[in-house]
This record gives sequence, C-alpha cells and structure tokens, in this order.
Amino acid sequence: MVFVQINSMSWMKMETPGPFIYGWKENPVEFDSVFNESRFTWSWGSPDILPMFAKDASGNHVVTNCYPPDLEDFAGFNIMQLDTWVFQQVQDFFESSKNNETLRRILHEDKLVFFLHLLGTDTIGHSSKPYSMEYLQNIKLVDAGIQKVVGLIENFYANDRKTTYVMTSDHGMTNWGSHGAGHPHETLTPIVVWGSGIRGPELADSCGNYSDGFCDDWHLQHLARTDIEQADVAPLMAFLLGLHFPVNSVGILPLGYLNASDFEKAEGLYANALEILGQYQVKRAQVKERTISATFRPFQELTPSKQVELTQNIRNLIKNGYYQDAIAESRYVIQTALKGLRYYQTYDRLFLGFSIVVSFIGWMGYILHLLVTEHTAVGLKKRQEKPVYGTSSCSAIHFIFAALGIAVLLLLYIQSVSWTNYCYCLLPVVLWMKFTEGSEVIFIALRQTVQESSFFQICCTVLLTLVGLEIVVMSFFYRELLSLGLLAMACWIFTTPLVRTAKLTSFGWIGSCVLVSIFPLLPVVGGNVNYNLVLSSALVAFVAGVILIWRIHNHRQNETRDRISIMVMCVQLMLVAVATIIVKVTSDSIADKSGLPFIMQTMSWTVLVVSPCLPLLTNTGLQHRLISISLAFVAPYLLMSITYEGLFLLSLTSLLYSWLQVEFKMYRNQQQVFEKMTFHQKKLLNERGISDSVSTYLETADIRRAFFFIFLIMTAFFGTGNIASINSFDPVSVYCFLTVFNPFVMGGLMLVKVLIPFVLVSCGLRAVQVVTHVPLRALMLLVLLMSDFMGLHFFFFVRDYGSWLEIGTSISHYIIVMTTTIFSMLFMGLSQFLTSTTLVPLHGKTHQK
Repeated sequence: MVFVQINSMSWMKMETPGPFIYGWKENPVEFDSVFNESRFTWSWGSPDILPMFAKDASGNHVVTNCYPPDLEDFAGFNIMQLDTWVFQQVQDFFESSKNNETLRRILHEDKLVFFLHLLGTDTIGHSSKPYSMEYLQNIKLVDAGIQKVVGLIENFYANDRKTTYVMTSDHGMTNWGSHGAGHPHETLTPIVVWGSGIRGPELADSCGNYSDGFCDDWHLQHLARTDIEQADVAPLMAFLLGLHFPVNSVGILPLGYLNASDFEKAEGLYANALEILGQYQVKRAQVKERTISATFRPFQELTPSKQVELTQNIRNLIKNGYYQDAIAESRYVIQTALKGLRYYQTYDRLFLGFSIVVSFIGWMGYILHLLVTEHTAVGLKKRQEKPVYGTSSCSAIHFIFAALGIAVLLLLYIQSVSWTNYCYCLLPVVLWMKFTEGSEVIFIALRQTVQESSFFQICCTVLLTLVGLEIVVMSFFYRELLSLGLLAMACWIFTTPLVRTAKLTSFGWIGSCVLVSIFPLLPVVGGNVNYNLVLSSALVAFVAGVILIWRIHNHRQNETRDRISIMVMCVQLMLVAVATIIVKVTSDSIADKSGLPFIMQTMSWTVLVVSPCLPLLTNTGLQHRLISISLAFVAPYLLMSITYEGLFLLSLTSLLYSWLQVEFKMYRNQQQVFEKMTFHQKKLLNERGISDSVSTYLETADIRRAFFFIFLIMTAFFGTGNIASINSFDPVSVYCFLTVFNPFVMGGLMLVKVLIPFVLVSCGLRAVQVVTHVPLRALMLLVLLMSDFMGLHFFFFVRDYGSWLEIGTSISHYIIVMTTTIFSMLFMGLSQFLTSTTLVPLHGKTHQK
C-alpha cells in the first residue's frame, strides 16, 4: 500500500513541469489517476481538492472525507486545526476498523492508498507568510502528525514492511506568500519517499551540481540528490502498488528511487514506455483519420514499423538478461514517443496560426474600411454616390470569395475537423471579402491625404502612435516603460499652444503625468502589506472630496438640483470615512487573530453595493457627476487595498481630470481659430466635416485621444502590478469581505478591484468625448484597431510550455489585449449610463459644464 501526504513545505526539491492550461478545478485530459487504478483509496482533507480525484472515478472505491469549508479561514485564530482535523480523522478511521470486520478485511488487501491532503502550511503561508512563527509552528505540527500516523500504520500492520510513504507538495511559495510565478521557491517542490520498495540514501562527496543552494540550506551535501519531475510521481506510485500506469500519464518511472532488481526496473520502464507509446499511437491515428492522405505528414522518427522493431528489441533484451540495455532502449522510446506526441498535438498549429494571422489583418483592414467610409468626407461622398454594391467588380469579388469559402468548407468537411476549425478558416474569407469591397475607398482617401498639406502631420501622428503602442506592448514585460510613456505624454504638452494660453492646465497635466509615472517604478502590490499607506490614501481622498464639494457649494446654480447633489456627495464622503474605519478595525482584528468581525464584513458588502449606485442620484452636469463617480469607487477600492493602491487611484483620477481639461482647452482654442477664419476657409473645413462646434469626421487629434485611452487603460492594469499575477493568489486584499477560502468569490472581488480603474478611465474618455464632440463610434473603432495591432503581437508570444509564469503570462497578456476591446465597449456603455442617468426627477434639464 502507499501512504501519500501533500502540503506546501520546503524540504528536498524536485523540478516541476509546466502548469495545466485548464482550470484548476478541471481535469486537462480524460480522468484517470493512481487513486482510480487502486483497489481502494481513502482520502482526508480539503473540500476543494479531494472531490477532483473522486469525480468521474470508476466505481466507488475512491472515498473522500472533507472538513467543513468554513475551517479554511485565513484569519482564523487557529488555522492549524486543518491539519489537526486530518490527523485525527485518520486515527479515528483505524480505531473504527477494530469494530468493523468488513473494513478490517479490506484494509488487509493489496493496492490500497491513504491520501492525506494537509492544507495548513499553504493557508498559513498565504495569510501569515512562510517565515512567520505560525508557519514554523505548523511545520512542527505536521512533522509530529506524520510521525504519529506512520507509527499508527506500522502498528496496525504489525511492521510488515509493505507500506511505502510518499510526502510531496503541489507547489512552493515565495517569501510573501504567492505561488503563481516562476521563482524556484514556487516551481521546486518537496518530495521525500521511504518504505517498501524504496532505496536508502546514497553517500556522496556532494549532492550534485545544483544552483538553488538547497543542499547547503538543509546540510545535505553528503547525500546524493535525485530530482524528478512532478509528473513522475504517478508512475512511481503505480509501480510500487503493482497497478496499471494511469491513462494519459506522461511521467517517467524514476528508477533511481527504487530498491529493485535490474529485471524489475527493466520491466517497469518497459511498461511505462508501452503506456506512453499507446498515447502516441492513439494521437497519430486521430490525426491521420481526419487528414487527407495525400497531405498527411507522419512523424518520421517513430513510424509503425519502427515501433514494432523497438518494442521487440526491448523485449528480447530483457529476455536475454541485458537489463541495462533494455532500460536505455526504453528511455529512448519514451523520449521519442513524447516528442512524437507533441508533434501530433501541435500538428495543425502552423495552419491554424496562419488562419488567425490572416484574420487579424483582414479584421484590421475591415475596421480601416469602416473608419474611412463612415468618418471621412471621401467615404461620405462615395456612399452618397452608391456605386459599389451594384457594380460588376463587386459581384466578381463576391463570386471569388464565395468559391473560396465553398472550397474551404469542402476541405474541412473531408477532414472531419471540429467546428472551431470552421470558424478559424472561414472567418478570414469573410473579413477579406469585406476589406476588398472597401479597398477602393481606402485608396482614394489615401491619395487625397497625400495631396493635402496635412499628410506630414498625419504620418507623424501615426508613426508616434505606433511607437507608443510598441511601448505599451513592451510594458507588459517591463512595467517601467509605462513611466517612460507617461513622461513622454507630459512632454507632449510642450508641442501644443496650451503652454502659452493655459499654463495652469499645462502644469496640472505635467504634474499628474509625473505623479502617475512613479507607481510603475514601485514594487508590485502583494509583496508587503502596509495599511498606513491605505489610511493615508483615505485621508487624501477625504480632504480632496471636502475641497471639491466646497467648491461646488460655492458655485451652485440650481438650488434644489445642486442641494441634492451635494447631500449625496456628503454621503459618499461618509462612506469613504466608513471604509477607512472598516480597514483599520479589520486589519487590527486579524492581526490579533480575532478573525473578521461580522459587523465589519456586513458594512464592507454594503459599501461595495451601495456606493457605486449613489452617482445616479446626483446632478448629471459633467463636473458634478464625475466627482460623484470618483468618490463612488474610492470607498470600495480602499476596502480592497493593502498598500499604495489607493494613492495610485487618486493619482490616476487627477490625470484623467487633467486630460479632460487639456482636451477642453484645445477644443476651445480650435473654436477661436475657426471664428477668426474667412468664409472661404470655413467652407473648406466644412467640406471636410469640421465646424465651429461639432467634429463630424475623424481628425488627427482623434488618433491621439484613442491612444491616450489605450495607454491609460494599460496603466490602470499594470500601474500597481501585473494583472497576470492574479495567479499569484494572495487573499489579503479581500479580508474586509471574507476570510474563509472561496476561490470564486475571492477571484470575483479581485476582478472588481482590477476593473475599478478601468471604469474611471472609461468615464474619462466619455467626458472627453462630450466636451470635444468627437464621434464616439470613430473613437471606438480606433481603439479597436490599436487593440488588434497589439493583439497580433501577443499572439506570437503565446506559449504552452515552460513555467507557470511563462505560460500563464503569455496567455494572460493575449487575453488582456483582446478583451480590452470587449471591456472598452461594455464600459463605455456603463460610463454613458453613469454620466447621463439620474434617478431624481427634480434635476430637470441637464447641463454639461
């Protein structure tokens, strides 16, 4: 039998493979495990982990015993009760077998597994950090508990020496309690194995050539160290139990751990090779079946005849006693089969990747077509002529792309591919057809732009925008580049006339850009908790709110309307104060191990729900509503802050206000210039869609506004850290709302925290659009075009191998850029609702001042 224990301690280390790209609640492949292959498995531990092993298991031989979810309280006074519960349940289980003859008989059969999932060290590591006294105390408790359980098992089986003990962990942890990145402390996990079938330690002059320093830390330089991959634990356990290797296992039997004869090692590794070779054969057959025979490209290193030759050779080597040669040949088969499995798993990657890239380019061309057609004078003139859709050239385009689409459909149908492949392959056909239809308008607009004097200005704007987008792309990897971009934005003001006509506005813009540029240079939020900074940001927010409300009070125009707005803002200011009190009381209570006070928890949820709704009760005048929206999100954001995030939000808000002032002043300057023009000059501008009050069509400044929005969105994402590091789970941010482990609620709250700055930036763009009369659809199309330009970059960066950090970051970056468009549309709708909707009928007609 095998006794398995998993926790998050840091003992001897082994290398881990890449992470699962599926959710941690799901199985990445068809379910199977050593537990499922066993005769019986009894498990004790977390309700979030154990059900994964019992889910879809054949029969009812995998028994789970979970403690109540409310025991997983990060702020509980005694988190060590998680592991104490497990040890006590194991002891009660063996005690109950004395009075249960059926259970006692089953316990003396073979192929049994006892699985203890010890979550205490992980939970304390998140809440109190790995080098805290609580963490060290829990390690002592686990050490004593394991010793007691081992003694209990040995006594029950009368020291028959037939039990193997495997102690390992699913991950490590950094000094500040996270495990979602690629640091060795996170990707190296402990494994200690002893008992039946396991060799003893080997003396050596050094433990090996390792750069992590763990041998010195644990004073194990005199013992040989044998590292394995995490996937190798499953075949190790299966071999020791005499079980079939789990289906879809890619682990390699670690022979260096075994106390077995060469014959047994050769047989075990040969069985391991056959199991992985079986996966290769199934995958090869699946790909060949759905591929046209004339285009099928087989993996040449492991053809069917080669497979037969290799397996027969291994069998003959074992039969003739050449065990070491058989082991070497089995290793070759395993490595080649894994390489071939990878080949067939990524067989269609080049084709699908090409389809996606072509779709990206076609989509960007189609957006450009919409921009030129709907938001330029050339496009309007062309639409009024209506020459396109009835011409023979358009019919020819439709015929060509229809034929191409039918050909693609036939090829895909013959290969019996999944429905997703139809989407990947047909989408570029449709997009390029739409782009081709509008190409004539694009070329006409481009030719006219070249002839005009504004061509150089547009080229410079586009070039600077592309450089800025490249900076945004690189800022995903180097946050410091955001600071460089913000400083460049600060310097941009010197290229405008505002430095002469509106010096106060210019200084405000420069100061706010410089202020926000400080935050990307600071350490990522999560490494340290500093509630003094949270309280300081709350004080700054409160004082700023008082000043703004006082200014509104002194300049109010409509007594009834403004009085209600001021009253609502005062309530919002009180909520900021309440949030500050909640943070202070909750942090002190958790530090004292008293847990989360129920009153504070109730008040936190109340503030989260009520505060964002209050702006709907204020005046819809732009100044009033923007101040109310800012105050509405400060309170809940403070409840989820643990260090300088509150100061970042306030600085970002000041930058958004400065941006609004800059755009408004530049718009006023444009109006004044227009008023001084002659009638002929005004007529020429009107023909281009520009008047003294409304910009009907695209201007060069609109490209800058769209870029500023993209840049500020990314600054909101990465200003306090990397959104991709949400995998670096740290529950401290949501302690005001709950401390009992609930991944979905906690993840949802963290997402709300991330999106609050996003909402403010969207409201800022909405305000800019209102005061400058920019066509909102044109702005959104420009944002969409820029997002897709960056998305094409990150598509080439996506990877499915390497550490958690490398895979998770590449996928997260791609998703962030692609969902920016979706969230931009959603939050622009939300910002329009927040800035223009009122629930108080007494407000009367709105004003936008």
